[in-house]
Amino acid sequence: MPRGSKDKYTDKQKRKAEHIAQSYEAQGVSEQEAEARAWATVNKQSGGGERAGGSGQQTPTAAKQAARESSARRALATRRGIPRPGSKLESMTKQELMDLARKRNIAGRSTMRKQELIEALRKPS
Repeated sequence: MPRGSKDKYTDKQKRKAEHIAQSYEAQGVSEQEAEARAWATVNKQSGGGERAGGSGQQTPTAAKQAARESSARRALATRRGIPRPGSKLESMTKQELMDLARKRNIAGRSTMRKQELIEALRKPS
């Protein structure tokens, strides 16, 4: 399959890419950039062309779905102010801790010291 060929994509994927591209163009993005973003979105959502053939091993649909759900859960946690696993509160600045406390509606945060903010953020909400 030559680079840029969309033969391996389903009609539904092609329609989706076209719709996404039109949306970007309506926002003032150039036609070429809109098309590139649209196909990148389709590829991220579905793992590329779904018709048989081509190169490499296709990721199973169930695995793609699980990855999307996991990604959505992480994004929601970020919006709620829950730090990602592995990110240590001690390494954050006081301002970052204040922002996190604000997202979680922790009372009295404006008068807390850095260590008090860390302790308050560690408590389950």
